[in-house]
Amino acid sequence: MNQPVTDEQVVAYRRDGFVRIPGIIGEDEAARYARAALAARDRQKDVPRDPAFTHLMQLWQQDETLRELTLSPVLAAAATALAGVPLRLYHDHLLIKEPHNGAPTEFHQDQPYWPHLGSRHSLSAWVALVDVPTTRGCMTFIPGSHLLDGRHRQDLRDADNLMRAAPELVWEPRVTVPLRAGDCTFHHSLTAHSASPNLTDDPRVAHVVVYMDVETRYDPRERLVGEPLVEPAGVAAGVPFPDDDFPPLP
Repeated sequence: MNQPVTDEQVVAYRRDGFVRIPGIIGEDEAARYARAALAARDRQKDVPRDPAFTHLMQLWQQDETLRELTLSPVLAAAATALAGVPLRLYHDHLLIKEPHNGAPTEFHQDQPYWPHLGSRHSLSAWVALVDVPTTRGCMTFIPGSHLLDGRHRQDLRDADNLMRAAPELVWEPRVTVPLRAGDCTFHHSLTAHSASPNLTDDPRVAHVVVYMDVETRYDPRERLVGEPLVEPAGVAAGVPFPDDDFPPLP
């Protein structure tokens, strides 16, 4: 497969910690996946509704349509080119901001949440399945913040939590990235990012695929109350993630 990202996009990603890839899937595909995503949400009525977003995980193991997107060779090839190391799937998740939810997702880094040891690189593909203008919960990034390591797990509801741990970020520029349906951003697991509230009449539907270094080993950690955490079953500390549940990318 031809590399679905340009050399310039690779340079931008490694410099800034994020990059926008327009049209990584077609609009018709995005609409089909959006219907599947909303149907998956509606099937799981017992899922607690967070004020900021409805969060469903591991759809690739539950829904044939969304499995296609999670295991997309185009996404996989782009992620591998950006990371520069062989990768495996960590997990996928749907992040749906309901209409007029009124709750932002505050600045945070992803990596402190994950039970990963020895990973050279991890990143997320954030695929917009509907148009996501600035009023519908689009993402904002702090360029260069992926160089900031060693911080604690941050509170997504506390606007100052990350800033207290890294006060230098208060003065750094932010880049807000609205997306059309089918567009995608990739961001490094340490890149500080946030998402605005959904102020519109329609849900914001994003499908996120998380990739990690194929050599990543399991690092057990305490699960916080209500924290979603994907862990390998029956795997001891320091052992690589198993291929069956965390497949290496082709």
